[in-house]
Amino acid sequence: MPHHADEQRYEKAAFRRSGRTGLQLSRFSFGLWQKFGDQHPYSTQRDIVLRAFDLGIISFDLANRYGPPARAAEKNFGRILREDLGAYRDEIVIASKAGNPIGPSPYQSGGSRKTLLSSLDVSLRDLGVDYVDIFYSHSPDLDTPLDETVDALATAVRQGKALYVGISNYRADRAHQAAKLLQEARVPLAIHQTRYSIFDQRADAEGLLDLATADGTGVIAFSPLAQGLLTDKYLDGTIPEDSRAADSAFLSPDAITDVYRERAARLNEIAIARGQSLAQLALQWVLRRSEVTSALIGASSVGQLEHNLRALEAAELTADEIDAINRHASIEPVNVAR
Repeated sequence: MPHHADEQRYEKAAFRRSGRTGLQLSRFSFGLWQKFGDQHPYSTQRDIVLRAFDLGIISFDLANRYGPPARAAEKNFGRILREDLGAYRDEIVIASKAGNPIGPSPYQSGGSRKTLLSSLDVSLRDLGVDYVDIFYSHSPDLDTPLDETVDALATAVRQGKALYVGISNYRADRAHQAAKLLQEARVPLAIHQTRYSIFDQRADAEGLLDLATADGTGVIAFSPLAQGLLTDKYLDGTIPEDSRAADSAFLSPDAITDVYRERAARLNEIAIARGQSLAQLALQWVLRRSEVTSALIGASSVGQLEHNLRALEAAELTADEIDAINRHASIEPVNVAR
């Protein structure tokens, strides 16, 4: 039987407008980067996605790269749409990306017109939809002229295959150039997806958040929990078997250092004093910035999803609490390829 969505799903839902566009996203977007490939039970994936929608999350973030294998996440999400959420397609914001490597062909990576538009056609097929709401250039390609990449994004909109366009992982200056080129093409840059967390504040330090506001571009923050480092998983000095540091290519056990544990422990004390978890504190810290349209979260269980969403229920962070948090922060990033 198709899923019947909770009729009260919008009562507590909160949304933010993306820059100067008409696009609005739920304050949390759900990402299918990890745990949504063929190595994980489809029934669990389905339960998490449907629960997210019932809790007011309307924006779902995908890419041709997500799996494993590549494109598996879009196929699995497409099945959920087909079997459960098809009646709600007009309420759902689906994002896809292309440009990060998914194979050895020169057209399975990069920002060329062929790479982006060919990938989008396959994504539409796998998702079973006529259009995506947001289509991203997943990473900058310094070997392809930026105006070619931008023109491919604009073409996707003109062809009706995407409603809005975005960029991901761009530095501030190149993001600004892309915004100007898109403005000239009369296709606004709706959103910039960037890594941002207590442990990685480069987006702020390099002026990306301020520049996005000036350009009328929204911002969606990925890895707000720094690949799980901003949770209580590693505070006791061990690495749980089911944690990312144990079983993921995106976080090395070498990141679990004494310096990290000391900083995380101090942040955890601040969270406990506020009556919340370290993960909830970290998510709230990201969303404190009005420039951040949405924070991108994942989950490996319905319980984890529900726990993280309770970050929106806590009192706003005070200036003193933000100062205390930043004393234990770091702008040294955890390097991951997504």
